[in-house]
Amino acid sequence: MAELVPFAVPTDSDKTLLVWELSSGPTAEALHHSLFTAFSQFGLLYSVRVFPNAAVAQPGFYAVIKFYSARAAHRAQKACDRKLLFQTSPVKVHLGTRHKAVQHQALPLNGSQCQELANYYFGFNGWSKRIIKISCSPWKQHGQEENEYLADFSLEEEELRLPELD
Repeated sequence: MAELVPFAVPTDSDKTLLVWELSSGPTAEALHHSLFTAFSQFGLLYSVRVFPNAAVAQPGFYAVIKFYSARAAHRAQKACDRKLLFQTSPVKVHLGTRHKAVQHQALPLNGSQCQELANYYFGFNGWSKRIIKISCSPWKQHGQEENEYLADFSLEEEELRLPELD
């Protein structure tokens, strides 16, 4: 079954992984690079954030990794939980468990993230920057038939040039 991946900041808990029992030996930056390398093989990552453990816990780090795709997050969790990955001791990986009652407004991605997402799923030559603008009447007039209402749609094509990314 196909998965819908919106062009929005991922907020669902099924797209978020919590990774802990990360070694205290490497720096947070080195762990970020290792985590990004290990988890990006399962799908496009929105973010990798590494944090030091609380003072009451053992020295080390934990990380929060967000995927654009829930399917990719599930595959990564199953493949990486209790595995060595890039360190000498296994890491623990679990899906986020935020309650469904918490609703977040979908925030749009910035331009470079939209391009990255489109390139990942459509390929570099599989999409265009052309935008089709659809305009229609905001309401159906009294007594108007359904097929007349739908005929009020008009399509216009506009060329949009985005600045090239370095």
